[in-house]
Amino acid sequence: MQPLKYLGGYPPQVQAQVRELIAQDRLGALLATKYRDPHAVRNDGQLYAYVQALKDRHMRKAAPLGKVIYDGKLQVLKHALGTHTTISRVQGGRLRASREIRIASVFRDAPAEFLKMIVVHELAHMKEAEHNKAFYQLCTHMEPDYHQLEFDLRLYLTQLELQARAGDLPAS
Repeated sequence: MQPLKYLGGYPPQVQAQVRELIAQDRLGALLATKYRDPHAVRNDGQLYAYVQALKDRHMRKAAPLGKVIYDGKLQVLKHALGTHTTISRVQGGRLRASREIRIASVFRDAPAEFLKMIVVHELAHMKEAEHNKAFYQLCTHMEPDYHQLEFDLRLYLTQLELQARAGDLPAS
């Protein structure tokens, strides 16, 4: 059986349980039962408003966002599901910074909880650059179930990959 690339850092017993779900063809059904609600964030304008609302609720003093978009090339080119970047430009005699968040297009059709998880992750990078204890504390402050959602998102990505291999979906 092929390695579970999204679950590489998890203990062997967890990976064995996931392999068992895959062998029994129950992974997709389990996720569909647990995450039924789609989201209504379909375009970049709605995504910007969604991210801004979360930022205003949890990170009022953080620097403003310049751009938030779905990025169709993100997963393939950068091996990431979302990015947070700061772009500095010289305008006149001043240096201006613009902050951008790009979310992989796979989240346009993902369950609502997974979109929230990746947005929380990218917003946390506005304050903490590294994946350290403070970063994860900020993530769990914004989304108390962050760690479970991150694990379940990895299961979801594994399921999408299995479907793509079987020919049910286009590969992302």
